[in-house]
Amino acid sequence: MINLKVFFRGLRSLKGARSPAIPLATCFIALGALLKDAGFNLQQSAASSFFTYALPGQLVMAESLLVGASLLNIFIAVWLVNFRLYPMTVSLFPLLKHKSQPKWKYYLSCHFLAVTSWLIAKDSYKKIDQRYRIDFWMGIGFGTWTTAVLMTLCGYLLSDYLNKDMMIGLAIVNPVYFFCMMIGAMKNISIAVAVIGGTILGPAVYLFSTEWAILFAGLVAGTVAFLFGVKNDY
Repeated sequence: MINLKVFFRGLRSLKGARSPAIPLATCFIALGALLKDAGFNLQQSAASSFFTYALPGQLVMAESLLVGASLLNIFIAVWLVNFRLYPMTVSLFPLLKHKSQPKWKYYLSCHFLAVTSWLIAKDSYKKIDQRYRIDFWMGIGFGTWTTAVLMTLCGYLLSDYLNKDMMIGLAIVNPVYFFCMMIGAMKNISIAVAVIGGTILGPAVYLFSTEWAILFAGLVAGTVAFLFGVKNDY
């Protein structure tokens, strides 16, 4: 069974000035409007966030549908964009594991993984008893997932009042929030190298290749940061 006291503690962690709920909501409002433009109906738009819950992948899917891409191309593009969830899962779930907890909790709560919920969990897990960390995570994840689904519906219904510039503005709030949170998390050399290196390399590479700038900057800065972390461990 889920420890409801710890579950609701996780849910309450979404309150306050550092809450990811507001930036997450703005992005999914933009997504809901974009899905309507792509030809989705209300139920399909809600199902997209209910079952997929991966904003970058959903945005790629909607944009690809708008330009008439094939289903195979859409599948490959969405898979590549969402590949980030694999290392995020590997880095988070060992911290939540306890032998007394049933496996279904881990399988079910993988669906709640997102940048915002991952960041809150990584920042807070040490404050929670090891045995109940998965319940805390489920509270965080359920709160952000529910926000995403509801705001997708709101965006769909408000789409007639949102122009393209407004949707773009709403969509970038969450990445900006994540970047600010990462700056606040620069407590060790690895994170500092990743954030500073990516910030410098991204715009620099963009001058030469707009298509590969983000991927190249993230790959190089992340690899160097990892190597710094390994070196410090030894």
